[in-house]
Amino acid sequence: MKCLVVDDDSISRELICECINETEDLILSGVCKSAIEAANFLSNNEVDLIFLDVEMPKMSGLDLLKSLYNRPQVILVTAKEKYAVQAFEYEVTDYIVKPVNHSRFIKAVQKARGKNTPSKIESVNGGNIFIKVDSELINITTSEILWIEALGDYVNFITPEKKYVVLSTLKNIELKLPPNEFIRVHRSYLVRIDRIKKIAEDIILVENKMIPVSKSFKKELLDRLTTL
Repeated sequence: MKCLVVDDDSISRELICECINETEDLILSGVCKSAIEAANFLSNNEVDLIFLDVEMPKMSGLDLLKSLYNRPQVILVTAKEKYAVQAFEYEVTDYIVKPVNHSRFIKAVQKARGKNTPSKIESVNGGNIFIKVDSELINITTSEILWIEALGDYVNFITPEKKYVVLSTLKNIELKLPPNEFIRVHRSYLVRIDRIKKIAEDIILVENKMIPVSKSFKKELLDRLTTL
């Protein structure tokens, strides 16, 4: 898992970075001294897990959580227990009270590993997709899907309620979905046509997400839409 550490305390940052570097399946992708710096980093980089402090100047860790539409997993690391209830309202993976010790760090990471296990598409039947999550088959109707985003060897299925990480390519997913319902707008994005709210220049709006439209796909998109 690719990790980002966000903390304004240098000792805490160094300790968490040390724990990450000593854990075999974790990769330290970035270190930020403030939530503002982290917001800028996340606008250009994808991570799987954020170790996030709460109390930071100008912008708190909770403010950063509020600003992220599709947030990765988050482990809060803070000196005060009073944020625990508020933190879990944002469905954080775990909550560590400083000072961090290695055994507590590992316990939190194990929770993140469990949530990070990729799903697999088992079958597509009409308007339904069955995704295997652990030992269960989850039924998703295609009408629930807002967009699908490619991330390396994986794709993210984004619905209003949840994000599903699937081991596949976007091209393979595109071939399995109803072509009258979905359209490719970018090498990294498939969107559900009836979820498009607005098109402006080279951007479309799906829910509150701005998705880029490549020139190579724009003509087909416009041809597919009913316009007046």
